[in-house]
Amino acid sequence: MDTLSILKAVSNEKRYHILKWLKTPEEYFGPQCHLTDACQFAGGVCVGSFAEKTGLAQSVISGYLVKMHKAGLLESKRIGQHTYYRRNEANIRLFKEMIQDEL
Repeated sequence: MDTLSILKAVSNEKRYHILKWLKTPEEYFGPQCHLTDACQFAGGVCVGSFAEKTGLAQSVISGYLVKMHKAGLLESKRIGQHTYYRRNEANIRLFKEMIQDEL
């Protein structure tokens, strides 16, 4: 995990909000209809749901999510034609510890 990559990933307001929304996705997004069983990827939200909520094009949202995924903040899973993202809580905890040690 690279601290600067993570800071860059959340330096954009929309990406920051996405990470925040994913903390409690049920509060911010409707049911994820393509997940036939919520246990397939609990807490996962489809790219289209992010696009709908932000008003941005799916291609822009996909780029944002990929950047956050590469930084280690998100996990992803492809189910059928849809890609779902959720927070990578283990890496977020590790990042918090790294920040505390560095500052």
